[in-house]
Amino acid sequence: MITMKIKSTEIVDTFAEAFKMSGTRVIITAATKQWAMAAAQSMTGFATSVIGCKCEAGIERELNAEETPDMRPGVSVLLFAMDADGLGKRLVERIGQCVMTCPTTACFNGLESDTTAIVGGQLRYFGDGHQIGKVLGDQRLWRIPVMDGEFVVDEHFGIQDAVGGGNILILGKDQKTVLKAATAATKAMCEIDGVILPFPAGVVRSGSKVGSKYKSLIASSNDAYCPTLRTVTGKSLVPEDVNCVLEIVIDGLNEATVADAMRVGLHAAAKPGIKQLSAGNYGGNLGQYHLYLNKILEAS
Repeated sequence: MITMKIKSTEIVDTFAEAFKMSGTRVIITAATKQWAMAAAQSMTGFATSVIGCKCEAGIERELNAEETPDMRPGVSVLLFAMDADGLGKRLVERIGQCVMTCPTTACFNGLESDTTAIVGGQLRYFGDGHQIGKVLGDQRLWRIPVMDGEFVVDEHFGIQDAVGGGNILILGKDQKTVLKAATAATKAMCEIDGVILPFPAGVVRSGSKVGSKYKSLIASSNDAYCPTLRTVTGKSLVPEDVNCVLEIVIDGLNEATVADAMRVGLHAAAKPGIKQLSAGNYGGNLGQYHLYLNKILEAS
């Protein structure tokens, strides 16, 4: 079998197993880009994994005033959950607690879809009867009185089928080397529209497997990729000269954007000292999407 390589880095013949999710795009605007970013960072906090956070969220990109509905600086945020109903609940919670509370902000739907969640239509009750509805084209907005003026929010937000859990694994000689490669990979991935990397700065060190020896846990440490357990478990996938493994998880609005992000991430991560690039899966038994590394790279 011919082993594919990028420079001196081996590409393991495997696949990332990703899952069907529901996704949405939220456009946050404010008087300045700093306030828009403050709201976006607050809204996307504690949203790394549906395992413990009920949703996965991240900042897609900053927006110029010419790209936003009210011609102010903005930030595009993507939010993912396991189903449309759960995603709608998270939208109401996070927009209400993290965007409406932030000075000067407004919040708009950024995704057209036949499936929608009522958001402004629920948050309007905070106005205690003083809220005002306004129809622009086919969209209704709500103007909710707040102490610095008004909070403007769309009544409905679009929801579509999406893909969560695309990933790559970076295996290298030491922590410093792998962190450098992971940083380069996340920088390249963030240039792809329609995807987010939900973990801190896009990188996760506590990769998980399904199940645990403790019945109360649905996930536990991915011991096959823990260098300190190489001689303990008997099923290690960590080569002898590898002492650090980091993972990058990708959520996207469709399979193609996730594959694009994986492709540029793999190329960016192939740096000196990186022994292998791989991906995490569950044997193909859980996820609806199988993203094979070799096929992704051959398509580039």
